Amino acid sequence: MLHLRFKTVLTNTAMLCRMSFVKGEHSKRKETPEMSKVIITAAITGGIHTPTMSPYLPYKPDDIADQAIEAAEAGAAVVHIHARDPETGKPTPDLEIYDRIVSRIRAASDVLICITTGGGAGQSVEERTAVLPRFKPELASFNMGSINFGLHPLLDKYEKFQHDWEPEWLEFSRGWVFTNTFKDLEGICRLFKESGTKPELEIYDVGHLYNLKYLLDKGLLKTPVYLQFVTGILGGIAATPYDLMTLHQTAERLLGNDYKWSVIGAGKDQFKICTMGALLGGNCRIGLEDNLFLSKGCLAKSNAEQVEKMKGIVESLGFETALPQDAREILGIGKAW
Repeated sequence: MLHLRFKTVLTNTAMLCRMSFVKGEHSKRKETPEMSKVIITAAITGGIHTPTMSPYLPYKPDDIADQAIEAAEAGAAVVHIHARDPETGKPTPDLEIYDRIVSRIRAASDVLICITTGGGAGQSVEERTAVLPRFKPELASFNMGSINFGLHPLLDKYEKFQHDWEPEWLEFSRGWVFTNTFKDLEGICRLFKESGTKPELEIYDVGHLYNLKYLLDKGLLKTPVYLQFVTGILGGIAATPYDLMTLHQTAERLLGNDYKWSVIGAGKDQFKICTMGALLGGNCRIGLEDNLFLSKGCLAKSNAEQVEKMKGIVESLGFETALPQDAREILGIGKAW
């Protein structure tokens, strides 16, 4: 009985917390029926981790697609897609590989597909954004600025690698700047508009919110926008409650009620930061792109496992997990331009 009472108190407190941040005095946003629904995005493979780091990281096209479909069945409303070389697992911009992945997912699921335009280290802007005219996805990531993007500390965690490219690629990141100049941003805005694709705006640090404000003021993007706060990447903002609050409050000040948001916590803080995001009125992204583990010392055997865990957390707090059709409505898919 005490356990049930505590769970009821926790659930009610969580709902009040989410309500206060969705419609509180500091916010201009109005309460809506959708506020109890949390969108879970599963980032299936990404371009950070390498095959040596986990036997469960998918890199063959069918495996990436199948893990995306399973993640959707487990409760993800959105799947975020990168492509990899099917022989070595190295991130690739190859459109034919993307086609195999996207076609297989579309044939089996109504999940909302978010294709990357961030690609992988060393890929050109032209290579990264070629997915937009080719696939005209409903949703795609759009990075809001340049950052140092350091993956090299991962070299200290492994003595041997399966493929020669892995340590070379990780070391390459030590001197790499993930480049997204204003010229790039302006051109990419036009590509999104021509493709009719809703941009998921990747915010790696506070300055990226001001870059976004510049694009809005120039009329190159249209509100309401969808933000993805990316925390925990070396070179960007940290995955701490203080840093998430900084991003959230800055977005409130700059954008008022003209945005929806989600959060990524790269690495060990994934579930903590995503839970905080849900409590603050946002959505959350999990998946093997961002974190290979289900709990401390325990590798996740699939993206679906992480989705199931996050879904359990969200629902234990009294929220609903959004279905794909809910996500389309919440994010205004098809109305971006």
